[in-house]
Parts: sequence; structure tokens; C-alpha cells
Amino acid sequence: MRVLGIESSCDETAAAVYDRSAGLLSSVVSSQVAVHGAYGGVVPELASREHLKSVLPVVERALLDASSGPDAIDGIAVTAGPGLIGSLLVGLCFAKSLSFAWEKPLFGADHLESHIYAVFLEHRVEFPYVALLVSGGHTSLFRVGGWGEVRQLGGTLDDAAGEAFDKAAKMMGFGYPGGVVIDRLARGGDPARYAFPRARLKSDSADFSFSGLKTALRTFLASPEGAAARIEDVAASFQEAIVEVLVEKAIGAAQREGIPRLVLSGGVSANSRLRARARERGAAAGMEVSLPSRALCTDNAAMVALLGERRLSAGVVSGPDLNAYAASRFSR
Repeated sequence: MRVLGIESSCDETAAAVYDRSAGLLSSVVSSQVAVHGAYGGVVPELASREHLKSVLPVVERALLDASSGPDAIDGIAVTAGPGLIGSLLVGLCFAKSLSFAWEKPLFGADHLESHIYAVFLEHRVEFPYVALLVSGGHTSLFRVGGWGEVRQLGGTLDDAAGEAFDKAAKMMGFGYPGGVVIDRLARGGDPARYAFPRARLKSDSADFSFSGLKTALRTFLASPEGAAARIEDVAASFQEAIVEVLVEKAIGAAQREGIPRLVLSGGVSANSRLRARARERGAAAGMEVSLPSRALCTDNAAMVALLGERRLSAGVVSGPDLNAYAASRFSR
């Protein structure tokens, strides 16, 4: 099948066309960073309005880049959740309208599940594998046994890793999105200079916690030592505390599951230190580590189109009652 994918779960309006035989034919993303930067984070109402402005031209561009008119499209996939309800409804209503007008089947994709399978756009990975999904809103570990066979192993008990990065950057006086700034600054810093805490929890736990780390950073920055510290060293040490926990928890979960394959996904998996450490620790543990390219780590519609093609080909179709949902549907 050839599927048009539409993504609008947060602050990127995206569309893509994926074909089982020809692969990814187009992928267009319209970012809202410039809109939300002045506020230090995503403003839901502004995000919804930007999606309304962008969804039609983004979809038109994706179809043009793929040289595909409505007759060449066999189905439509759209992110139904989780995410910001107002943002999701823009993409969902638009996709429903196209489905009705073009008389094409519709599939409501789960945003997290789309991230988990995004690696297949570029790599051949055997099932089963353990997926570490890290983003601004989610930090979770999954066992992936096949298409549609996903079981959550653990998740964050408080803040997501991406949220911790963004709030840390704000504490240090930097703008949004903070994760990119910290990644860049950390390259010129010493990751061992300051010993920020690592929330290990129990040794056999696949859960995460980053709220204590944020508190430790705030306390440090308010101290005389913190006021005199090189910001590059602070960024590198803070980043290392998050990365170390993410990688060790992921490797441990894969080992407990007896699976020698680990896949990273989500926006934070674009972090250069996380990618390097995952490869290093994976190699030491005899584990195959697969990472999507950075463009496929952040929110995009290519992953939505891919998942939609697989599910629509299997006869899984969403009805007209498909609705948006804000919270994750995965649970342990």
C-alpha cells in the first residue's frame, strides 16, 4: 500500500508518504519552535492554531514531493494520541475529511507506537527487541515482539528525560528547546566535574525518576560553587547523569528479557552523548543497538505512515468514531 501519514500531536505539523515497495517517498515537517521559544515551552492553544495554518500546505507538499495525487494513495494514517488534544484534533479532523472525500481507509496511529517502529524506515531489525523511548513527554521501556505486539516494561515515575533537559536549560538561563542547547554546551564540558545524583531505584526495576536530579541542579546553581561553575561543565555533568541512567536501565531491561537487541527512539534519542554511550555499552554487553537518524527521532509523519501501512495492509481500519486521546494507552 501507499499511505499518507499525518502527525500533529504536539508542536510539529508533519506529513509523509510511505510505500511498502518504494519506501519513504516524502517527509515534510513544519516546526513551531520560533512560536513557542518566547514562552519557554509549548503553549497548547498556540500549537493548535499553528497546526490549523500549516496542515494543508504541509500535506500538499508531501504529496507533491511524492508525486502522488489522491488516486495514488491507498490509505491515510493519522496520529490519534497521546498528545495535546487540541493539536491532535486538527490532524485527526483533517485526515478524517480526506478519508471521506477520497474514499480511502483510515488508521488512527498511536504516537508512541509509531516512534517504537520508526527504526524500520532505515534499518532491518529482528523481533523481538527492547525499545527505549525518550522524549519531552515520555520515558519508557517496551518489549516489542512484532507488529502490534508491544508490552511496556517500565516508565518514568515523575518527569520525562526531555522535560528534565528543558527545565534544566531554563534554570541555566537558556531558551527552548533546552535539550539541544545542553547537548551542544556539553561537548565543551567535563561530564565528571560535578556528581549529580542518579536515581537507580531497585536494581531490577525498569522505571525512571528525574525529579530529584532537577532539584539537585537547582540547589547547586544557587550555591556559591554553582555560581562560579563553568556552564559547559554543569551541562555535561547534568547530561551525563540522565544518559547514564537511561542507558543502564535499557541495557538491564534487555538482559532481563534475554533479548540482545536494543532500539532507541523519541526526540531525546537524537542527543549525541546518549547515542554514543548506548553504542559503547551495547557493544560491551554484546548487544545490537539500532538508532534512527536524528530526523526520524523527533516527531515526524514518516513513522506514522509506516505504521499505518503495516496495519492497513493487515486489515486494521479505524471507523468514523475515531477520537483523540491525551494519555498513553500502554500500561504494565
